[in-house]
Amino acid sequence: MVLLAVLVTVMYGEFVRRQLGLSQLTGYAIGFGFVVCLLGSVFLHELGHALTARRYGIGVRGITLELLGGYTEMDRDAPSPRVDLLVSLAGPAVSAVLGVAAVLATLALPDRTLFNQLAFQLAVSNVIVAVFNILPGLPLDGGRALRAAVWALTRDRHLGTEVAGWVGRAVAVGTVALVALLTWVGVLAPLGLALMLLVALTLWQGAGQSIRVARISRRFPLIDLARMARPVFPVPTGTPLAEAQRRSREAGQPAAALGVADSSGALVALVDLVATNAVPVDRRPWVSVDTVARGLDGVPRLPVGLRGEEVIREVQTHPGAQYLVMSGEDVIGVLYVADLAQLLEPKRKMRT
Repeated sequence: MVLLAVLVTVMYGEFVRRQLGLSQLTGYAIGFGFVVCLLGSVFLHELGHALTARRYGIGVRGITLELLGGYTEMDRDAPSPRVDLLVSLAGPAVSAVLGVAAVLATLALPDRTLFNQLAFQLAVSNVIVAVFNILPGLPLDGGRALRAAVWALTRDRHLGTEVAGWVGRAVAVGTVALVALLTWVGVLAPLGLALMLLVALTLWQGAGQSIRVARISRRFPLIDLARMARPVFPVPTGTPLAEAQRRSREAGQPAAALGVADSSGALVALVDLVATNAVPVDRRPWVSVDTVARGLDGVPRLPVGLRGEEVIREVQTHPGAQYLVMSGEDVIGVLYVADLAQLLEPKRKMRT
């Protein structure tokens, strides 16, 4: 973000300094003003997404601003391709309207004046935001529109996301090729080359993330808490960790979640897997299970009847390494987030 801001400030500052015959300091000040205009344009662009989403009953959690784009975080996906299309195009539409208004202001104001240049900045910033975001590849708005179109044709949202993600990667490669060509013929300065390569890298990463999310989302229906929950193997409070693990193995439940029971046999705590793995093996005979356990009140809970998307939403809302799977007031098992990750991305190598 800071690097892009500096690059744009310097590039545009040099341009306006030559155009108006200003000092270098004044040129850079106006260049910084262009950065501010660009951020303001991005904010209004994202506000278009946010207000349209709320118009169709989709909650908005927040807006993240970047120099050449932004992100509106919504609490759920669009319910239909039509709504997805309208929400995705709302941002570029706002930018286009602002850009046209700024172009008219530029034409109306006296040429080669500061106010004319400021209007020109607003026109350029909004046209850049509109044109850049309408490119047909995720994570751009044009990619979301393409996803909506494929979704409408195939009735498969995940396929739409994958198609738009791969097109997004093609747009990133095309951007690199175009930038290389413009640099070779002398149209683009070295600073412009660095800027556009950063943009292309951002596009490539965003497109890859979209493809990954689509593949993960396809596997949401496989989430079955009753099947995935590991049984709880309780041991008395004060039991050494190594002894608890030995008893679990001998009982034929090496993968079970270790629990801590009080003198009456009631489950009162759950041994934390991350904390357990942090204890060296040679220290485990001397470390009590209570030392690496969390009280049940501190462990997030998931009702056993939750569906796949609901499980993911709860995990995102209440991040943790393990969750109590509940049937009413009864604990029926423990879901490890690592098991969930392995189910959703079976080919991804998990850290142990």
